[in-house]
Amino acid sequence: MSQDKPHPESQITPYTLEMMREEAEERMSIINKEFKEGFDFLTKHPSSVTVFGSAVLSEDDHYYQKARELGSKIVKETGFSVITGGGPGIMEAANRGAYEAGGNSIGFCISLPREQKTNPYVTESLDFHYFFSRKVCLSFSAEAFVYFPGGFGTLDEFFEIITLVQTNKLHRIPIFLFGEEYWKHLDTFLKKGLEERGTIRNGDRELYTITDDLDSIVEAIKNDARVIAGVRRRKQ
Repeated sequence: MSQDKPHPESQITPYTLEMMREEAEERMSIINKEFKEGFDFLTKHPSSVTVFGSAVLSEDDHYYQKARELGSKIVKETGFSVITGGGPGIMEAANRGAYEAGGNSIGFCISLPREQKTNPYVTESLDFHYFFSRKVCLSFSAEAFVYFPGGFGTLDEFFEIITLVQTNKLHRIPIFLFGEEYWKHLDTFLKKGLEERGTIRNGDRELYTITDDLDSIVEAIKNDARVIAGVRRRKQ
């Protein structure tokens, strides 16, 4: 008679309180280190625009080309740094435009199981282990946010920022969704699925602007009173 094999769950060693405490302390050490290094890093770049978008779009994609053009325009017309997640796709494109225009092209990179290489167009970069500490630093000194089409990560970053602005945890600054054809579906869902049901307020959809016009984004960044006030505060 064959002996029954132990159930896989029976081989899992449960955490003891001491093991939980040790792991929590280790995680807190990493988190504190990432926040300190990130905030110290950002003091060198007090005025910036953060660009989000897909990591999989190639160089010949329309949105890649537009993100590259935007990175260049931001540097040439505002002098601000361009900050991305430092990876390929839209991130590479925005960094590339800033790099080619001779500006500060910043990458806040994340460690992933499938290694994500830092794109070759960043002039400075910082590596993060945790997504949330990276997201805090991506938003900390931004004068504006621009979202290009992307996947779950891009949507996560959009909803994080829009929630912080809606709840007054983050100053209201320009938020742009570039690509009307892509973003109109999300806007329809927010209108029909949320606004008309009363789960968001009338006016919450005005927290962001959907556009296909790069020049309007740059002009808004240059002339928006909230951006100007933020720049002045940081220079004091």
